[in-house]
Amino acid sequence: MPTNDPQAPVLTIDGPTASGKGAVAESVASRLGWHYLDSGALYRLVALQAARCHVMLNDEQGLAELARELPVSFEKGQVFLHEEDVSQAIREPSVANAASRIAVFAPIREGLLARQHAFKQAPGLVADGRDMATVVFPDAPLKVFLNASVGVRAERRYKQLIEKGFSTKLTDLQKDIERRDQRDMNRKIAPLRACKDSHIIDSSLMDLESVIASVVKLAIDAGLVDAV
Repeated sequence: MPTNDPQAPVLTIDGPTASGKGAVAESVASRLGWHYLDSGALYRLVALQAARCHVMLNDEQGLAELARELPVSFEKGQVFLHEEDVSQAIREPSVANAASRIAVFAPIREGLLARQHAFKQAPGLVADGRDMATVVFPDAPLKVFLNASVGVRAERRYKQLIEKGFSTKLTDLQKDIERRDQRDMNRKIAPLRACKDSHIIDSSLMDLESVIASVVKLAIDAGLVDAV
């Protein structure tokens, strides 16, 4: 695991499930020429590995051990576990729900912290998640909190899952998102919230390109990059 670069700037993008932070963060990183960290994928990978290794979702220490030794790599937008491309497998609703459940455990979060810090490399890092600004990179010079209404987020997730061949119902997705919001916002460890210095963007009435452009402009205005 590489050592992080203390001088590399970090742009954090936090937000609730299905707020579009992953698509925005990945695109912004590409335009800035920076590295990208999908922290949510790490928790989904732990959940997927737990299912495959028959580790119970309430076994905090067993899950933490999986987190520390997770054989993961990110290559060209794909996620690999060992040498298997699991990019689609970790997006399954059951895996996402399991990831949300285990994310409340401190040992797991601590087990993944060093892995997340290692992504901080020159020329910079765009990191998305739920506690990037509050816990993982609290000194980040630019913090964004991306949100949208529950209804809009449910519709976006529904379209994503249908396009990937998953069977689901929009009403079930909305209820699931509401439950996950409550779990994420009310957990004792690293609850989902915007920092006082976060730039809050409500994307309910914005398309993806508009959100990306808004974040890139914030990076330019903050002096992190020249015009792109």
